Amino acid sequence: MRTLPAMVAGLLLTTAGPACAAGLVKVKLLSLDMARTIAGAALEACRKDGYQVSVVVTDRSGEPLVVMRDIYSNRYFTQLALGKTNAVIMANTTSAELRRNRPDMVNELNLLDGVMVLAGGVPVQVAGSLVGAVGVSGAPGGDLDEACARAGVEAVREELEFAD
Repeated sequence: MRTLPAMVAGLLLTTAGPACAAGLVKVKLLSLDMARTIAGAALEACRKDGYQVSVVVTDRSGEPLVVMRDIYSNRYFTQLALGKTNAVIMANTTSAELRRNRPDMVNELNLLDGVMVLAGGVPVQVAGSLVGAVGVSGAPGGDLDEACARAGVEAVREELEFAD
C-alpha cells in the first residue's frame, strides 16, 4: 500500500507537465485585476440564482489573490472555497474531476492541510498552463458552486485566450 506522500507525489508528477531546461523559465501569472473580475463574476452568478457564497481566487501556487464573501456566507464557506482551489492547484483539473477520477485518493487528499476535494473548484488556464484557480462554496450542492466558478472564468475567457 502506498503512503499518502507517495500518492500525492505520483499525482503531482502526472500533472506537472514537461521538465524545464536549465536557465530561466517564462511564466504567466494571474493579475490581481483579473482575479477580481473572476471573483466578482462568480459571486454575481450565484447571487443571480439566489445563493450567498464565498469565492476565493488563488495564483498558480495556491496563494489567495482575492477572497469575497457575500453577507450571509459564513467563514466556513470561505475555508471550503480555499480548500477547493488547493485541490485544483494540486491536480490542474476541476475539484469535481479529481473526485470522480481518483476516488481511491479522496479521503487521503482531504486529510492534507487546506485541501478539500469537493466540487466547486475550477482551474484558470492559459493555453493549458495553470495560472490560478477559483473556488466557490455556499450554494446547495457542489454542481452549483462549480457553475458559479465557471462563470467567473468565463468572464475573462477572451483575455485568457489572447494571453498566449
